[in-house]
Amino acid sequence: MSAQRIFKALAAAAGLCVVSAPALADDTGFAYTHDLRREGGRTCFTDHYHYGSGSGATKAAAQKDAVGSWVSFTDFEYGSDWARFSRAASKGVSCNRGGNGGFDCQIEARPCK
Repeated sequence: MSAQRIFKALAAAAGLCVVSAPALADDTGFAYTHDLRREGGRTCFTDHYHYGSGSGATKAAAQKDAVGSWVSFTDFEYGSDWARFSRAASKGVSCNRGGNGGFDCQIEARPCK
């Protein structure tokens, strides 16, 4: 085999690795240690919730901070496929005035993908 053919074969193999690697990075595999079920076109945890908390000058800012907390931990544990709060099920949100005049919010939801 010529050096040019070897180079082309190696380049093609490297290209396949680069293209397929990101697909594996979105799901850590840990989600499959929980019971899952199909819900409205999504796959969701049946009874395992994740939680987030946040604070902010406004209620909207505190909720956004809490969602970011939920997303961050869910992404760390299960991968970005599971870390979209917009797809989560059984969402709960609770906000109160904080001592500093702002708001504190806590959220819970079952991850879905």
